[in-house]
Parts: sequence; structure tokens; C-alpha cells
Amino acid sequence: MGAQAMTTDQKTKQLSFSQAEYGSKKKLTRRDIFLAKMESVVPWARLIAVIEPYYPKSGKRGRPPIGLERMLRMYFVQQWYGLADEAVEDALYDSQALRNFCGINLTKESVPDATTLMGFRHLLEANELPQAILKEVNSLLKERGLLMSQGTLIDATLIAAPSSTKNEKHERDPDMHQAKKGNQWHFGMKAHIGADDESGLVHTVVSTAANVSDISQTAELLHGEETRVGADAGYVGVTKREEVQKKLQAMPHEVRWYIAKRRKPIRQMEECWQKDLALAFEKLKARIRARVEHPFHIVKNIFKHKKARYKGLEKNDAQLNVLFALSNLYMVRGKLCP
Repeated sequence: MGAQAMTTDQKTKQLSFSQAEYGSKKKLTRRDIFLAKMESVVPWARLIAVIEPYYPKSGKRGRPPIGLERMLRMYFVQQWYGLADEAVEDALYDSQALRNFCGINLTKESVPDATTLMGFRHLLEANELPQAILKEVNSLLKERGLLMSQGTLIDATLIAAPSSTKNEKHERDPDMHQAKKGNQWHFGMKAHIGADDESGLVHTVVSTAANVSDISQTAELLHGEETRVGADAGYVGVTKREEVQKKLQAMPHEVRWYIAKRRKPIRQMEECWQKDLALAFEKLKARIRARVEHPFHIVKNIFKHKKARYKGLEKNDAQLNVLFALSNLYMVRGKLCP
């Protein structure tokens, strides 16, 4: 009987007690549901193919490295839950749902430590792979007919950075800057995005210091195939800028601009049908332009990225490219799920 019991255990892949207990629970938590959806929509094979040429074939002292897919899954868990490197390691030890997602069985192996995850992140940053991940995700969405190229919405959001000087050099991050929005000062950076005007999916990300004007990054946010562009009132006069004119001349199509008017000129209009028509047109433009706010909501509120995690624009830009790639997948998860 003992030998037969052992054979049965081997056939069931020797599940740990925690895995068996977790698998028998009757209620699916929100984390279970979220991870299951992202498991089905992330194009794992395509992203692994992008990273694999740069991933080491052997680890330290000739030992085989940790599997690329496992490290990628850990890295995505970090982005989804807004965790530091050490916090990811702790979360995997604490959560059976996260261990199942990353394919880790504690009876056979330990969780990759924080320094291993940090090394993987540095590998991505050094080879500009976060930008490649965004491009690969968008290629998939174009193939599925979910990301169009006729229209672009442009916008920017402030992302705070630590303003403390309690560090070795006793200074704030030199790549960050302070900027005034309304009556309040903010220290940090800006994430400028170009998004599809039909779906709100992000196709371009540009990171700058907070004091860089939104309008100055317009040319960088256009992919060159647009026939229409929408933006808020902060971009009034954008077509007069030299770099935008050069971009427009290189485009194969004429571009129609839908820039929100400033409030004061409309407010000063006399009460008549012209003012009613102008207000109705501005309302229509605002309804379309609102789609560019959805990616910001996902990144800041759902993925909890409200403050720059790293020092320097380059590292934070790499993280933002991955975050917006994952937000694109999250936004169309219902259409991508099998």
C-alpha cells in the first residue's frame, strides 16, 4: 500500500500541501481573477522571443540561469502591484496565487531573490527592451484589429518623485524638476503619451522632467500615419511649431487637428446660437479626448504607479513603457481572452 501511495503522489506531481489546500478553495479572489485574465492575454511567447537574444545562457559559475519566463512573470507582478524588488520576493513567499502564476513550488525551489530581479530589470533597461515590449504588444493589437493608426490623442500627466535630500549626495534627483499646476507645485517628471483615438491604446511614450511643456513633445508623439489629432487646450498653437511642421510635411496624409479651445474666449461670447454650437462642438471633442485618460487611470490607480520609483529619467521611462504596454493588454482583456 505504501509503494502504491507513493506512485500516486508521483503521478500528481507531488503538489505541496499549500498548493493542494489552495487548489481546493471554493472562492476566487480578485487577485486570482486578475492573474487568470492577464495569464491569458499576455503574449508570453512573443515577449520571450524579444528578450531571449539578450538573456544569458548560463548563470554564475556555470549554473543554468533562472528561466526567462519566470523572471518575466516576476517582473510583471512587480509592475501590476507597484512593488519594490524586495517586496516582490516577500509577496511571492506570502501568496500562493502569485507563486502559481510564476510557476514556483517551494518544496522544490526557492523564490528568486531581489538582486536577481534587479539584474533582470537592468538587463531590460540596458538593451532598451521595455520599448521593444511596447512595440511587440502593439503589433499584436494591430494584428487583432484593436489598434488603429488613423487618429492620435496626445496628453501628459505629472508623476511625483521623492523630493527628499536625505541621501549620499544630499540633493534631489537632477533629472527631475518642479512645475506648477494650478496653484500647487509638483516635483517629478511627466509622462507624455500618444494614444489611438478610437480605443485609447497607447502607441508612444515620452518621458521628460516636470517643467518641460506638454506642447514641446507633440512631434515625438505622432507616429506619422495620422489623419486626425486631438488634444486639450494646453496644445493651442501646436501647428505653428517648427518641429511639428517638419513632421507634418513628411506625412503622407493631411492632418485635421481637434484642439480644445480655451475657456475664456467661449465664455466671453454673447448668448446666441453660435455660442451654443461652439459649446456643443467642444463637448463632442472632450468626449473623444477623454479616452486618453483611461491609460493614466490604469497605470496610476490600478497598477498603483503614482510616484517615480527609480532615480533618473532613463530608468523611469523604461518602466513607463512596460506599464503602458500592460495597460494596453488590460484595456482589451475582454477581447483578447479566448
